[in-house]
Order: sequence, then C-alpha cells, then structure tokens
Amino acid sequence: MNKIKYCFASVLFLFGAVVMAQEEGNVKEEREPGHYNQSRFKQLYEEFSSPNTYRSASGAPGPDYYQQQADYVMDIYLDDKNAKINGEETITYHNNSPDDLEFLWVQLDQNVRAKDSKSPLRNGNGVNIAYTAGNFAQTYISEPFDGGFNIESVKDANGKPLSYTINQTMMRINIPQALKSGEKISFSIKWWYNIPDHTVNRARSGYEYFEKDGNRAYVIAQFFPRMAVYSDVEGWQNHQFWGSGEFALPFGNYDVSITVPADHILDATGELQNREEVFSKEMMKRYKQAKKSYDKPVIIVTQEEAEAAEKGFSNDTKTWKFKATNVRDYGFATSRKFIWDMQAVKIGNKDVMAVSLYPKEGNPLWEEYSTKAVVQTLQTYSKHTFDYPYHKAISVHAKNQGMEYPMICWNYGRPNEDGTYSDRTKYGMISVIIHEVGHNFFPMIVNSDERQWGWMDEGLDTFMQYLAEQEFGQTFPEAIAPNEKYPSRRGEAAKIVPYMAGDQSFISPIMSNPENVYQLGPNAYAKPATALNILRETVMGKELFDHAFKTYAQRWMFKHPTPEDFFRTMEDASAVDLDWFWRSWFYTTDYVDIGVKGVKKYYVTNKPTKEMEKYMADRNLTEADLPPLVYLAEEDSEDFAPELKGKSPTETSQNLKEFMMDNMTAAERAQVKEPKFFYEITFDKPGGIPMPLIVEYTYADGTTESVTYPPEIWRKNDAEVKRVMATEKELVGIVVDPKLETADIDTTNNSWPKKDEKSDFDKFKENIKGDK
Repeated sequence: MNKIKYCFASVLFLFGAVVMAQEEGNVKEEREPGHYNQSRFKQLYEEFSSPNTYRSASGAPGPDYYQQQADYVMDIYLDDKNAKINGEETITYHNNSPDDLEFLWVQLDQNVRAKDSKSPLRNGNGVNIAYTAGNFAQTYISEPFDGGFNIESVKDANGKPLSYTINQTMMRINIPQALKSGEKISFSIKWWYNIPDHTVNRARSGYEYFEKDGNRAYVIAQFFPRMAVYSDVEGWQNHQFWGSGEFALPFGNYDVSITVPADHILDATGELQNREEVFSKEMMKRYKQAKKSYDKPVIIVTQEEAEAAEKGFSNDTKTWKFKATNVRDYGFATSRKFIWDMQAVKIGNKDVMAVSLYPKEGNPLWEEYSTKAVVQTLQTYSKHTFDYPYHKAISVHAKNQGMEYPMICWNYGRPNEDGTYSDRTKYGMISVIIHEVGHNFFPMIVNSDERQWGWMDEGLDTFMQYLAEQEFGQTFPEAIAPNEKYPSRRGEAAKIVPYMAGDQSFISPIMSNPENVYQLGPNAYAKPATALNILRETVMGKELFDHAFKTYAQRWMFKHPTPEDFFRTMEDASAVDLDWFWRSWFYTTDYVDIGVKGVKKYYVTNKPTKEMEKYMADRNLTEADLPPLVYLAEEDSEDFAPELKGKSPTETSQNLKEFMMDNMTAAERAQVKEPKFFYEITFDKPGGIPMPLIVEYTYADGTTESVTYPPEIWRKNDAEVKRVMATEKELVGIVVDPKLETADIDTTNNSWPKKDEKSDFDKFKENIKGDK
C-alpha cells in the first residue's frame, strides 16, 4: 500500500506541475508586454547602500557611527517698532568625524526672502485661472520683501575677521587651517534682518499684525545662521533652501538671551533660567499650581490681563534667558497679546509641561482644546516611540501656520470674531497641534534629513498623528459627535485612493526630494502615512509593527537616520520581509487594484476528464498505467454529469472511498467532513502593487468567511492567481477587500457576481435631480 500511495502522489505531482506550466504559459501570452515581472519581490540590494561600520545591515547605528555637534551662545534683540531681529552668536563646532574639514558650511535660510532670491524663479508657472487680490498684488504689483540676512561680521575666537562666501542660502566659512578630526572651533557671527509678515507671504516664521489694537504676535525661527550637517552619508548637507525641502541640522547645546519689550510674554526652546525676574508674583504662583495640575490647564496669563497689556506698548525691555541641551534647532514666540496656560503631564517617571500661547482671537477654541491636544500627543507618541525627553511642549496660535521646532510649534485654527466656530475649524486646529507637537519626535529627536527626505518626518509624523487623533477622540468623547470616531483627514486607506488613481504625470514616488514633486501634501504626508497604517493594520499586524517602529525610534533618537535605516530596522525587528512593500509604495507610483476575474465550479468524479484523456493520449498512457485517481470536472464543461452534482466526493468517486477505507480508521472516517462544492477562483491584479489578498466568502446559508492570503501569493505571478475552495456549503458571493483596507483604486472588479455600480456621471445626474 505504501508503494501505491507513493506512486499516486508522484503522478499527481507530475500532472499538477504540467497543468500549472500550461496555465502560466497561457496567462503569460495574454499579458501586456513587460507585465510579467517579478522584480517587486526582489531584495533591495541594488537600491540600498552597502552596509558599513557607520550604518549596519540591521538598520542600527554601526560601531563607528558619529555625528557632529554645534553649540550656540546667542544674544537676540527684537525691535518691535521696526519689526527687525538683531543678533550675535558664538558657535562652537565639534568635529567628531574621522575627516579633517577644510571649511565649514552655515545655513542662511532667511535668504530665501532676500530681494535677489532665486527661489521665486524656480517654478515655470503660467497664468492662473484666478487670483486672490492679495496674491495678485504680491505677485505683480508689490516690491519684493527684503527679508534676507545682513551679515555684519564673521570673526574667529580672537575677534579677528574670518573670510566667508555666501552662495544664496549657504555661507562657507573659510577657516585658515583644516579642522582636524576630534578638534573643535569657535567663531562668531553678527547679523540682522527684517521680519516678514507671515500672513502675507506664508513665511514659516514672522509676525501677524493686528490692525484693531496695533500689536504684533511673533513666531520666530530660522532667525540665526545655523550649522549645516556633516555626516557619513554625503559629507556636507549644503543643498540650497528653496522653500519646500525643510531642514537638516546637527544637535547641540544652546544658551540664548532674548530681549523684547517689557510688556511681552515669551516662551522658547529650552528651560527658562530667570523665571522670577520675568514673571510677576501672581504668574509664579499660578506656575507652581500648574506644575501640580495633571487634569486641566492652569491659566498663567489670563485673557483680561492680555487685553490690558495690548494697550501698553512699553518702551522698556526685558531679557528672557534660556538654556537647551541636545536640541537641533531653536524657536521662540513673543507678544503682549498672549494668553498663557500650562498643565503637567506624567510621561514615564517625569513631569512634562504642556503649554499653550494664544491671543484673545483664538478663544474660546484655544483655551478649550489646545493644551488637551498637546497632552494627548505627548502620551500617544511616547507610548509608540520613547518617553518624551524634554521638560515642556508649547503650542502657539498663529494664523495660517503649521510649523515645528524643538519644544515649540505654531498652529492655525481661529474662531469667527463672535467666538463661534465650525467642526472643520475645531478638528483642523486639534489636528495641526497634534501634528506639529508630534514633530518633536520626528524630526526634532529622530533627526532625519528633511531637505532630502521630506517623508521621513512628515510621513512618519502624519502616521503617528492618525493614532493620536483616534486616541484623542476616545480620551475626549465630548469633543466629537456622539457615536463617531475622530474624523482624521489622513491615514485611512481609502482616503489616499484619489491621489494614487490620479494623473501619473503629476505623481512622484515617495522617495523624491520635496522640491521635485507637484503635490507635496499627498506625496510626503498622506501616502507614507497611509502606507504605514496599512503596514500596521493589514500587512504586519499591530504587535509586530509597533515593536519594530519603536525599535527604530529608540535606535535613532538623537541621531541622523536615513530611509534605509528605517526600512532595514522594520524588517530586522519583525522578521517580515518587506522589500516588496518598500519598493512598491515608496520607490514607484504604482497603485493597488485587485479583483475577482472569474469563478469556475467543479465536482468530483472517477471518470477522467477530457483534459486528462488528452494528457494520457499525448504520453501513450492508459488508466491501467496509473494508480487510482480522483478528478475534478468543471460544471460548465462537456465532462459535466448533472446526476453527480451536490453529492459528496465518496459518493461520486469509488477510488476516493477505497483510499479512505484502506488508509483511515473508522474513527478517523467518522471525523471527516466531506466538501460537496468545489470552486476555482481566479483573482487578478491590474494594479502594480502586490498586497495581501483579503477575501470575504458568502455562502447560501447566509454565513460568511474571511480569508487573508499573504502578499507573497503574487510572488510568482503578479497578474493573476487561482485558489481552489472546497466547502460543504454553496458559495454565492465573493468580495475582495471588503473593508477597504488596501487603498484599492477600483472596487468595480472586487465582487462576484459582479455588482452593477453606477458611473460617476450617473451619480452626478442623480444628485442634480435630487437638488431640484
């Protein structure tokens, strides 16, 4: 009997291999040229840099990993009457690299707003369909704003002038002799510039002017010459700042003194050193209360006090002194209009202050929700990455703004003048606060190169924003509609479909420089966030993903990761091969489209099918030459025998019955559940991205079954695959991706039997009729 079983298995294997080869050959002939391409499941060896002692193959920093350090001592003076910044800084630059540096590069990002800036000339735009009056005036009538740096001096540690060369937004310091590995150098720069009105030209930093009371509210960043990054990846990161690609900066320590009008309220990156000098006694009392208030914010400066200060316009000044350790940048906000509240939040074993600054124009919305959003962000992000290491996180209200810096960020969201606001305004404000506070983690701590890889901070942050928004809705159910979840704008798979289904002429891979894409929001924010959400919920599962993501964050906190470090770590910490995923989602503009191509019904018989008869004839075989075989005959073929339909396999196949009698005990036979229905289902993939094949089967008795086939089902044939279903119940319906988890751009092919779906034009006509 063992010999018979061996021969039986061998013949079936041979037959299956031949049939499979024939099927694959037919499919190959039907495809468009070039479609039969399995490169999506190749390893990314060709795309990735070779591992080295600086960055390991696992995605972790290597034994020789290094990074530079830049320390700053700054004195800043804000001229409120003339809207100018004056500053002096001493930079101490530590060369921790193995290289001797012949010169140093310093970033002058405000030069993007210089009168002779090339930035406005970089795009080849034609005439717009329409312009706002302000945009038209700025584009065609107004004189360009002169907002570039005015460098007054660059000196060495002994006060002697240093030679320098300015190339647009970069300044090369021509040091007299090379800075050797392990050495440090100090030099000073003195400068000033005109502060832009950020509400006019959408600057990342500037002021808003309030015409009714004559005050300005300042949100200030990129205000000082900053050291560029020197790394093992590309040496000096001295790409020009054109406006879209953001920043690449080394970590360092900051000692900053900021002088502003005496009636201003100010907060900034770093720990305030002279609180008792700049706070009133009542503010100090409230601050001490806030440090113990874990359930609600404490108002440090009330709205009434801010409104009284608006009328002052003091000619005196006050200097606020801050120190910050191990930060990559610096920002501050100041105005006499600011209301100020704070709340303590427990993160790990330490207390962090969640802080909000806003003028009365932000209320009641900001007093109600800003600090709550800060608290939620710190809690959610810390849970998924690492405990927030700084002592505070500040949310500052600024019209039309959304910008981030260590410990401080500016955010939009303003009620109407009468204090009313829409849900859209409320959710928009909460979301932007979560997003910008979240940037403390990516890239302020996990310090990626924003100028080259915008998605590494924006995409990862938008993904984390989605998680925090959903938890915000659970923590503060009163803030959302009853029985609803938080209406996240980005993150869910279905919401990226319009972009991925769009005109390929205007779509770039995620792995593109921010300056080179048409649609930066979908490209750098929404698509990578959606990809990671799908990776977490559909491909890897939350447990594997969360561990790997946290591993990446903890490996690279306070370091400079690359995309490859992220990709490699996610695989290293999960044992999931994701090269197909990174290639499809990040390196191409392919889309997801998976459907049901067809379903064939079969029944079991002893009689050889026409296909089997041909197979035997081609090889001069008879039934006597083969062991007893079992056949599946297609119902729609000439082999169909109606009298056998619906019967069990042992009723229709004597061979199978005898095999079970010879090879199974009575107890084993009693446990057998014989399928009466057999189906061959063909799934096709018109889209380029392989994804898990998520299928819901519906049976005649109304029950359903969900099966998720791994993405590797497409590894040998990326155009179509077949699956055989053997079931005791009749199959009446199939739906692919029933919960819209994969970002499938075309759901019209997702069902069997095919559903009649109305075209977009028909839906449009129905809407028109409904409006009449």
